[in-house]
Amino acid sequence: MTFWEHLEELRGTLLRALAAVMLFAVVAFVCKDAMFSLILAPTKGNFPTYRLLGTSDFVLQLVNTGLTEQFMVHVRTSVYIGLIMASPYVLYVLFRFIAPGLYASERKLGWRIAGSAYLMLIMGAVVNYLIVFPLAVRFLGTYQVSVDVANMLTLQSYMDAFFGMTLALSLCFELPVVCYLMGRMGILTAELMRRFRRHVFVGILIAAAIITPTGDVVTLMLVALPLYALYEASIFVAPNRSKTNN
Repeated sequence: MTFWEHLEELRGTLLRALAAVMLFAVVAFVCKDAMFSLILAPTKGNFPTYRLLGTSDFVLQLVNTGLTEQFMVHVRTSVYIGLIMASPYVLYVLFRFIAPGLYASERKLGWRIAGSAYLMLIMGAVVNYLIVFPLAVRFLGTYQVSVDVANMLTLQSYMDAFFGMTLALSLCFELPVVCYLMGRMGILTAELMRRFRRHVFVGILIAAAIITPTGDVVTLMLVALPLYALYEASIFVAPNRSKTNN
């Protein structure tokens, strides 16, 4: 194919991906009640995480301060959900565009890496929704520097925190995939990761304490243990020095 033929093919690929995102975004927009019932569930005391920890006496009341804020939040949230729902198809069409320029072994490896990265991304989003974000909402939503200062949390701040933390934890869950790629490039080995295991564990405890500053050990471990499990999984997928040298 010529350069212009490649460009035309890329344009068609991007248009198909955009159409899929917009289609799912419209579906999410129409299903407003179901979508926001799911997203706003951590503001209620009957959320499973709160019941499990015995802190179900909790209700967070959100307010709206702008004339167009609720509508714009609805639109943006629908687009985000549409992108998440359409992401398998988007990854498929993008990789299909790249695949003809790869060897058969590279295509096979590329599909495995893309599938693993997507799976870890979804796992990070689920862990954030069920554990990290509810604990953060429970603490920050009730935190007061003084009894004279009441909390009035806006819908916009809640949604920004929700999607920001979802993205952050989803990227954290990409650690095994990143370590695998760095290992194939000879940058990282399993021996090096084992050598610094204790240092990383201390760093994870500090990071978990910052993410969930509630002060109790149970909450700290609920966040720290999945992150440390990711590090151990990364050691498993990273190549050994002997294999790298070969």
